[in-house]
Amino acid sequence: MGTQAKASAGAVINREEALERFGGNEALFRRLALKFLDDAHFGELEAALARADASAAQAAAHSLKGVAGNLSFDELYGACCALNDALREGDLESAQDLLPRARSAYHQVREALREMEA
Repeated sequence: MGTQAKASAGAVINREEALERFGGNEALFRRLALKFLDDAHFGELEAALARADASAAQAAAHSLKGVAGNLSFDELYGACCALNDALREGDLESAQDLLPRARSAYHQVREALREMEA
C-alpha cells in the first residue's frame, strides 16, 4: 500500500485498533475489509428509508454498525449508531437528518478501501 493510500485510509479506518482486533494479522484484516466493498447494507438502508420502512432501515443500520465496528471504520460506526438509535425508536425524521453523515462516512470508507486495494 502506498503512502498516500495509508494516509487516506488512516483518516477513516482506525488501523491500529483494527490490527489489534485481528491479532496483528494485516492480511486477514485487509481481506475482510475489502469485502466491505461488496456489502449491500448501506443500499438497503437508503432504500428502506426512501420507503419509510423504519424496521427494515433499523435492521440494515444495525448490521452496518456491526460491520463498521468490527472493521474499525470509526466515523461510519458512529453515524450508524446514531441512525440505529433513531430507527429503533421509530424516528424516521431524525434518521433522515442523520443519513447524510452516514452517507459521507460510507463513501470515505469505500474510497479508502479502493486505495488499499490498489
